[in-house]
Amino acid sequence: MAKHKDILHWVQRGEEHKLADVEGQSMDWKKCVHTKSGDTVLHIVARTGNKQIFNVLISKGASNCIEQQNQDGKRPLHEAAQAGSLDVVDGLLEQGATLDPLKRGDWTPLMLACTKDDLRVIERLTKEGAKLDLQNKDGWTSFHVACREGFRHIITFLLDIFPNAWNTVSKNGRTPLHTAAMHGHTEIVQMVLRCGHPTNTRDSCGNTPLLDALRMGHLDVAEVLLSSDEGASILEHVDVMGRNVLHIVAEAGCTTAVKYLVEKWSMDVHTTSKNGMTALHWAAKEGQQETLHLLISVGSEVNKQDDKGRTALWLASCGRKHLCAEELRAKGAQEVADHAGVSPCQLLPPSS
Repeated sequence: MAKHKDILHWVQRGEEHKLADVEGQSMDWKKCVHTKSGDTVLHIVARTGNKQIFNVLISKGASNCIEQQNQDGKRPLHEAAQAGSLDVVDGLLEQGATLDPLKRGDWTPLMLACTKDDLRVIERLTKEGAKLDLQNKDGWTSFHVACREGFRHIITFLLDIFPNAWNTVSKNGRTPLHTAAMHGHTEIVQMVLRCGHPTNTRDSCGNTPLLDALRMGHLDVAEVLLSSDEGASILEHVDVMGRNVLHIVAEAGCTTAVKYLVEKWSMDVHTTSKNGMTALHWAAKEGQQETLHLLISVGSEVNKQDDKGRTALWLASCGRKHLCAEELRAKGAQEVADHAGVSPCQLLPPSS
């Protein structure tokens, strides 16, 4: 009798002829699994998409492991959907596979199918009744996933069959618009806005889609959001730390976004967050030398103190951001102590 590991190898390699001698009806298919991954033969054939071998396995009784989970909690339908193996998806559904099973993290086959640029599997699953409003452990729906990937034809299809798909929020308050904006999918952002999605939605950290887009340097997405009905007013929004969009992009070191906000939208580089920190403070804290250089060139005050008396030089020194500290000193930053009496040179002495 063939060993389990041999059968798994034959299925993986597509060696259909070697399966002919397998005595299927006496085989315990549920125990024919890969030691480390927990994959059954159906998991493997689901990924490879070999319908002929799938049919052979079913004829030999392997249908009894259709609902078996591997180490990731995936069933064969999860694997087939993610791999875009439409023929195997069809075969599994014909054999009665559960349509919306949850793998680890509560992902359904439809969610996994939405990670790929293949509409056929999505059409098949939704035709059978796969639910678009199911959420994974983070509160993401299939539409969230599709917005992250940015495939226009998939978004169009999902909105055609479920026009309210855009109106969903994850557990941390993030909407599909946040997701599309953060990943720079300009066309998807436009599509979601046309559905009536507000531009100023905030997640649990106070981030708006505009903050997400600019933090990642997606100026084209920012243009779309700023041309909406709310217009420039969304530039005034702050996160839970009281940081505006300029503070956030400076911290992220997105120099192009800093330049865009200062030059096109005339944002004040001296505006402070809740703790009195300016954009220069945030850039220095994270060691964003190029951004720091730009901010100084457009007039940022190098010796301005926050609510604790910390200057940009103090923050750069505390974080041991040598290059930023050197540039600040070269631009006139002074050894100003914080309210506790600690000076920058105590944290990071100047280079000799």
